[in-house]
Amino acid sequence: MHFVDAKGILTGSRGYFGMNIYRGCTHGCIYCDSRSRCYHFTHAFEDIEVKQNAPALLEAALRSKRKKCMIGTGSMSDPYMHCEEQLHLTRKCLEIILKYGFGASLITKSDRILMDLDLLDEISRTTRCVVQMTLTTFDDELCRILEPNVCVTSRRIEVLEILKKRGIPTIVWMTPILPFINDTEENIEKLVDACAGAGVKGIISFGMGLTLREGDREYYYAALDRYFPGLKDRYIRTYGNAYELPSPAAETLMKVFSDRCRQYDIMSTPDECFAFLAEFPSKYEQLSLFDEEGDINAF
Repeated sequence: MHFVDAKGILTGSRGYFGMNIYRGCTHGCIYCDSRSRCYHFTHAFEDIEVKQNAPALLEAALRSKRKKCMIGTGSMSDPYMHCEEQLHLTRKCLEIILKYGFGASLITKSDRILMDLDLLDEISRTTRCVVQMTLTTFDDELCRILEPNVCVTSRRIEVLEILKKRGIPTIVWMTPILPFINDTEENIEKLVDACAGAGVKGIISFGMGLTLREGDREYYYAALDRYFPGLKDRYIRTYGNAYELPSPAAETLMKVFSDRCRQYDIMSTPDECFAFLAEFPSKYEQLSLFDEEGDINAF
């Protein structure tokens, strides 16, 4: 890893801000879109860029904001990679979020989030905290291939259950569903069933398939050659160089998914889930006496 001083940390709109404390990732997921060349990485993806001044930038930004809202992290790089055990930058940022009375929304695949359960509890008690967990396959052995350097699905489900017991709401990202690999009715049913058992509020799915771009595609195809011999050729015959790669069973799988979520009263559309993530308790909102049109979108 290497360290940089970032110029800013928050991006977004007045109702919801996001931040990425790290750039790159060590989880090794074979399908990771963040590897795509469009994100202009100038260093190896596993050579984590650490925004060492992230806590200071966040404190300056939150101190100056007049209206409280949710602060999210993890959309591009997991906040609980291996280096977080040493650096604790995510924890420091959570402490600042708590200090200034904002809410927190985190996306991760890692059980390292439990290192900060005390802070998540406190933020949940004082304002609002939502944890988002990615689940792609119910099969732990397949998970070890698809997402090799992070805890397996069964452990992530345990984390969701722990959060449920603490009263912290959760959202699951059930994406991507990889054609000819985990695109089965059984996988979708078991994942939704597990989410229901863990009290998940909503599941985000953008359809049954994945996207591939330059940089990401090459890494994914190399993994297919390594773990699923012959499958790359099937992908090329089926999809060519398409960006969107829907499962041949996408329509059936989406019906299975939607019906199962409806059965358990789980939110199942991205719009519903994103609205839930952006909610902030009105009793904690501190509205300015002035129009906030002048509020900038990045700090």
